[in-house]
Amino acid sequence: MKRVVIGTAGHIDHGKTSLVRALTGIDTDRLRDEKRRGITIELGFAHLALPDGSVAGVVDVPGHERFVRSMAAGAGGIDLVVLVIAADEGVMPQTREHLDICRLLGVPRGLVAVTKADLLPELGADWLPLLEQDVREVTRGTFLEGAPIVPVSSATGEGLDALRAALAALAAEVPERPTDGPLFLPIDRAFSMKGFGTVVTGTLLSGQIAEGDAAALLPASPGGDGLRVRSVQVHGKPTPRALAGQRTAVNLPGIEPAAIRRGQVLVHPGVVPPSSIVDAELTLLAAAPKPLRHRAKLLLHVGTAQVPAVISLLDRAELAPGATAHAQLRLAEPAAALPGQRFILRGFAVLEGRGKTVGGGRVLAVAAPKRRRGRPDSLAQLTVLAGADPEARLATVLAMAGPAGLDLPALVGRTALSPKAAQATLDRLGARGGAVLFDRERRAYVAGTVAQELTRRMAAAVAAFHRDHPLAAGMGREALRGKLPPVTDPRLFQRLLAHAAERGELVVEGDAVREKGHAAASGESAGGALKEKVAAALAKGGLTPPWLAELPGAVGASAPDVQAVLKLLAAEGRALRVSSELYFDAAAVKTLETKLVAWLRERRQITTQEFKDLVGATRKHVIPLAEFFDREKVTLRVGEKRVLRGEGR
Repeated sequence: MKRVVIGTAGHIDHGKTSLVRALTGIDTDRLRDEKRRGITIELGFAHLALPDGSVAGVVDVPGHERFVRSMAAGAGGIDLVVLVIAADEGVMPQTREHLDICRLLGVPRGLVAVTKADLLPELGADWLPLLEQDVREVTRGTFLEGAPIVPVSSATGEGLDALRAALAALAAEVPERPTDGPLFLPIDRAFSMKGFGTVVTGTLLSGQIAEGDAAALLPASPGGDGLRVRSVQVHGKPTPRALAGQRTAVNLPGIEPAAIRRGQVLVHPGVVPPSSIVDAELTLLAAAPKPLRHRAKLLLHVGTAQVPAVISLLDRAELAPGATAHAQLRLAEPAAALPGQRFILRGFAVLEGRGKTVGGGRVLAVAAPKRRRGRPDSLAQLTVLAGADPEARLATVLAMAGPAGLDLPALVGRTALSPKAAQATLDRLGARGGAVLFDRERRAYVAGTVAQELTRRMAAAVAAFHRDHPLAAGMGREALRGKLPPVTDPRLFQRLLAHAAERGELVVEGDAVREKGHAAASGESAGGALKEKVAAALAKGGLTPPWLAELPGAVGASAPDVQAVLKLLAAEGRALRVSSELYFDAAAVKTLETKLVAWLRERRQITTQEFKDLVGATRKHVIPLAEFFDREKVTLRVGEKRVLRGEGR
């Protein structure tokens, strides 16, 4: 069955709640104060059977200016609106503001119900035509221009059948909302129900939610992580799952209603991020009395949330009434939103004849980086994000994520694409080098441009290292990774390093990374001479070489240069690092090993004193050598003696 949500809108006391009750038989005024005062304070909910057998959700919103926050929360998920205008009062300030809100929130269709039609006879024959003329005037240029105007009386039932028929015709035009996008359920109520526990309700804007699903609340609240859906209801009836476009109730055990507030959103964990900065396309109402200045402070209504926001205009100092521009909304506290979601902005002063709503627009990017004004690259990104090309949008979102990259669920939450569509788009980008997969388990990617920049930085860091340390064989892997942004994933670093080596741009030898043409301390160079001088000092020392701290003085060179050529000698097999303080001539150690093996094969064991006599040195050199042979699995220490670990050495 088609999923449709109908919303009411209009001035206070124009009969919205009475009309819903007459249509559905459900009284949406559920609060004691509402009954006592005769006005709707909170959102009310009902359902209406349509002639095709489907059931539409109905959201009844408050009309009083003080409760416009509730109206904005309810209008965010409706498919068609019934603009209610009382026959005896006509168009009023909240009529205009509610119409502005519906237009800014992208409500695409609706009709006008002239309530209290039973009063028309006493108002005179000319009254209804004049009222209809006013309605046509106020709706000109909006989605309600030319919409049906249906006189109706909740008291007598006059016009109810015509209203139902008109609603059914409009409902038939409503396109199905996609159900394969990210779960996004803005919460408008949370309460406890006997036998169930905590229940939250809202209009499901995107995706679907089913029994047993893992869920999380955004922004987070105590106990809002690790939730699991116990049951789901639509229009008061249990269902295995609810789909986008349905009024939905979700039973959430493990959390108290007091920990949940309107403005939070129920999502699948790890998909939709909380946002403190939102990129947006912003329109200022033509009726605004003055331009909107850069860094103006307004109230943002998105989903069911209301958050103070500072408006950063990125390409101008002020936005003229009726104009549209790209902007950033910098929020006083995190909120949840989806790309493409509509929002409204309200000020703190009432606009004459229409309330406090000053503008609105649509979200272009969530969890956005802070942008500097007038930057062509930022404005180009926002132009792409405002477009309809999913591949270009996803590539831009990846580029915005930088070296940290994004996994597939996070990309779904930042693009509002389905997982299947996002993966297909990534595959196409990857085939052209526009996206690089660096973690197959997490399905995490970075933008191709980001990968290229990181590779360029690695090459530049290695080149700089060679200039500063010409005698070194290469730059250590960890030292090289330290030259990249801290958010760079280690697996991304390894992937890029491997690719650079495959293309011949860098050479990786053990822990060292070098340029392809780099030859440290070779030939007749100064480095080559130093290398031979150090090798000669080790060979001369034999089994009693100079200590590492003594070598620079012995060869007349700096400690870093000596250490660099020692690493080269070790890589060439001409020196052995036996301990942290001692390098030995490799040939001398090999000769000693031959003697030691022969000794052990003949005598089966050797004591420390016997080994000392075999080496012909003091304990300062003997003990490191004995431990070296243990590490190399030539010998095995047994008490105070050592034995041959294996034959064939």
